[in-house]
Amino acid sequence: MSQSESGPDRPGKRLRKREAIATEQTLDTSGTDSLLPTSDPFADRYGGTGWRRETGDSVAHGVAVRSEIAANDSDSLWRALVEHRLLTRLAGPLAGECFADVLAQWEEHLSALAPRSDWEQAAVVPRPSRDPAGSAELLRHAFAPVRVLAVRPADRLAAPGPATQPGVRIRPAEPADLDTAVALSLRLQRYDAQFGLVTLRPNVEGLLREALSEELRCGEPTVWLAELYGRPLGLLRIQFPPGTAWISPFVAVDRVGYVASLHVDEAARSSGVGGALAAHAHQLFDEAGVEAALLHHALPNPTSTPFWYAQGYRPLWTYWYRRPAVR
Repeated sequence: MSQSESGPDRPGKRLRKREAIATEQTLDTSGTDSLLPTSDPFADRYGGTGWRRETGDSVAHGVAVRSEIAANDSDSLWRALVEHRLLTRLAGPLAGECFADVLAQWEEHLSALAPRSDWEQAAVVPRPSRDPAGSAELLRHAFAPVRVLAVRPADRLAAPGPATQPGVRIRPAEPADLDTAVALSLRLQRYDAQFGLVTLRPNVEGLLREALSEELRCGEPTVWLAELYGRPLGLLRIQFPPGTAWISPFVAVDRVGYVASLHVDEAARSSGVGGALAAHAHQLFDEAGVEAALLHHALPNPTSTPFWYAQGYRPLWTYWYRRPAVR
């Protein structure tokens, strides 16, 4: 149900950490969300081509950033190989009008940079979810809100431990469970590919097997299976601090947990398996002193979006996508 992956010390993880820092710098200082980070959104340490437009008390500032990964990187399963991002800072009552000019200049920049109709090139604009400024302008330029980074603050007043679900047993996955974990992950990939972000690559099974094999060898359990009357039908992959340092700049807390993926086989939908896995993750995060849990999901996904928000999550960052980047 969640569609972001990370493995310890992998090249893709280092790239995501850099992208996390980049997205942190898109922060709008309007105070729309207390869980947004407060770092300077345009620190000099992150360069790039930029544009600025001011009208009275309103301003729009955008910086263009490009990132590229190889097709044999595990991150290639979850994104286009090349992403062109516009990091933005919008403020004031006429911010949208100012942003329209910045967006037009970035569009011209993109047309000279990216080949037309290339599915492996995506244009991405991350925005704080609670700030609607610029949304109409993005729609006019054929962008759609496709991906969300959602947050769930720890609930210290909740009753200890998740409620039990009849017939459901959750246990740590072991190396002997690798084939089962790969099969469940493949089903998640195929389902999520319908929403435009996940790409079913020829080497998908090998990439998943490599990542899961590495996770299953870790000392601390981060991969969990849910069995319904003895049959493995659910998979959970999570990360704990300090392994979540790559994602922590997105949110204004110190200790962050991350739900890398959660999948329930179609045969077990509406059986309580998904809720039991989510509750188990939250219990583990509470035991680790996590202050907030984060996860990525596809906004158009008709199962993950209502599921996660029923578990206490809400949008923190919204990623506006256009793929191909240039039509």
